[in-house]
Amino acid sequence: MSQTVDRALSILPLLAEGPADLGQVADRLGVHKSTALRLLRTLHEHGLVYRQTDQRYRLGARLFALAQEAMENLDVREIAHPHLVRLNEQCGHTVHLAVYEEHEVLYIDKVDSRYPVRMYSRIGKPVAITVAAVAKLLLADLPEAERRALAEKLDYPSYTPRSTPNAEAFLRELAKVRDQGWATDLGGHEESINCVAAPIRGADGRVAAAMSVSAPNVVVTADELLALLPLVRRTADAISAEFSGRPPVTEQPSQNARKDHV
Repeated sequence: MSQTVDRALSILPLLAEGPADLGQVADRLGVHKSTALRLLRTLHEHGLVYRQTDQRYRLGARLFALAQEAMENLDVREIAHPHLVRLNEQCGHTVHLAVYEEHEVLYIDKVDSRYPVRMYSRIGKPVAITVAAVAKLLLADLPEAERRALAEKLDYPSYTPRSTPNAEAFLRELAKVRDQGWATDLGGHEESINCVAAPIRGADGRVAAAMSVSAPNVVVTADELLALLPLVRRTADAISAEFSGRPPVTEQPSQNARKDHV
């Protein structure tokens, strides 16, 4: 990167801290005021910085518009897919990616298991919202009032004896998922299928999508699947970092992960 471009770009994180005058910009860059002024004028011409009436500079509206446009054009599926494939190669089980849209949780990507016994699911198909691990993560991130209103409107089918029975129980599960940062479905939808899931977060820290690993219990036990939770969370964190532009930071998995099933 040329020195001029590098210096110009260095101004933006400085102004993100708050308005700064010409002297402060020059001092931070370690350049003469005339050089700093030339850089600021160029950024101003492109709408990336704005000079206030007090002669201090702040970030310009054009920068925020570009950031918003970039965020709107990000495709979480496109970003996540290579990570999902790698995870599938590592563990061999079915990997899903899901999002919450218009009161439904939908699968938007899937990488099939390499084992002969596979689970039936389809991209674009809504998940069983009251039991699916990905649904728990996506709904747990909703504001409390919205979460409660949605829970009270849902039906609670008894898919298996482990299915969520009612709104009160569902809200308790969502609170637990929100607190621990991961979720499971251990036979809640199909008695023979277990699932562990982790959230994918956007630049605002909100859950933008959720990913999961699922497997029949004839292939692995629930405890064996839960042992993959750190790997699942690392994968979700890597996707979050790429999707949001933040460095990856993953919380340490709970020591009680195998005992504290959700």
